[in-house]
Amino acid sequence: MSPIAAGSTALLTDHYELTMLQAALRSGEAHRACVFETFARRLPDGRRYGVLAGTGRLLEALESFRFGDDELRFLHDAEVVDRQTIDWLEGYRFSGQISGYAEGECYFPQSPVLVVESTFAEGVVLETLALSILNHDTAIASAASRMTSAAGDRPCIEMGSRRTHEESAVAAARAAYVAGFEATSNLEAGRRYGVPTTGTAAHAFTLLYDSEREAFTAQVESLGKGTTLLVDTYDVRTAVDLAIEIAGPELGAVRLDSGDLLIQAKEVRAQLDSAGNSSTRIIVTSDLDEHAIAALAAGPVSGYGVGTSLVTGSGAPTASMVYKLVQRENAMGELEGVAKKSKDKMSVGGRKWALRRLSERGVAQAEVIGIGELPDNDGDDRALMVGLMRDGEVIDHQNIHEARARHLASRAELPRSATQLSRGEPVIPTVYEKD
Repeated sequence: MSPIAAGSTALLTDHYELTMLQAALRSGEAHRACVFETFARRLPDGRRYGVLAGTGRLLEALESFRFGDDELRFLHDAEVVDRQTIDWLEGYRFSGQISGYAEGECYFPQSPVLVVESTFAEGVVLETLALSILNHDTAIASAASRMTSAAGDRPCIEMGSRRTHEESAVAAARAAYVAGFEATSNLEAGRRYGVPTTGTAAHAFTLLYDSEREAFTAQVESLGKGTTLLVDTYDVRTAVDLAIEIAGPELGAVRLDSGDLLIQAKEVRAQLDSAGNSSTRIIVTSDLDEHAIAALAAGPVSGYGVGTSLVTGSGAPTASMVYKLVQRENAMGELEGVAKKSKDKMSVGGRKWALRRLSERGVAQAEVIGIGELPDNDGDDRALMVGLMRDGEVIDHQNIHEARARHLASRAELPRSATQLSRGEPVIPTVYEKD
């Protein structure tokens, strides 16, 4: 269990959510039935699709969204809210319904990736928790998907732990795995979520020894001939010769971490092949992103290690998702749509449902959103909404291995232009159908 899930997540929130709650409780309006929706008004500039991630982490965090003695004492001592609100929070348990896109699913502008149905009081306090998890993990998964698409059948390894916050690193490794990365260097992601882990040695290990020969010998004797030797601490050609001499044809891989990776990979491949090490792989690292990976496609590269660019969303560190009230109970006890009308930040009122319109060949044509009811399915379409919580109980924890398979299938049904790295518009349009 994660550290967050082990304790309360209730104060991973913004002050104004509780002041809104206090005012609504005092006025008597807090218990109106409402629908909140999480969506992105647009994709990051130039992106053609996004990838939803973090749903499983959010569901886990919601199970720990409880105001215990420590949390209530802080709210009282800091005079955040009044006594009535503290008394209400003491018994807080989310009892509503949550549905949304399954983790790993591709999404587009206005896609209702998370729908919360509850009273105003129960739903409004979840905004920050939902957005902080979904915005971060979705940004990472969306970048990771572009990288794994560019890599083709060559594996990508997540190596960004040293470039971000320690907890963000764990979440990033999880999100990257959902979007197709094969493994991570982060051990906590392995323990907590079951993401495969991998790693061998850094330059510090080579520098520890009096010679590169001694370093390589120590690594091979400890980890076996199938290990990966880092060959660019000094001179690459000399290091590769040493690696071949020490490990022989069973040498698993060599890693390049600097210089012109494409040229070096070609030179190293020729050197390995001439020595009979045709099965020795070449792994490349060093500030890779999706564009660098694509540029290396012509080289004899076996896999990629990606760090900084991945954990920062490759230039888009947030998915810019918002959490908006889209429906509320009126004085007649009926649910009616409500929407924000301010310039550049408009929303569409009403509870949403979504499906992916597919051609007869199974290629995505549009993101179809129904307001108030499911949009019409012409027989080829695929429904996108799944139940996540019912009456406050989690009904689908979103297994990451299933999410990973789901993502690959979702991306595969998009038009071919979705995988282009050049800047462009969303690969399919978003279409509304009203009841």
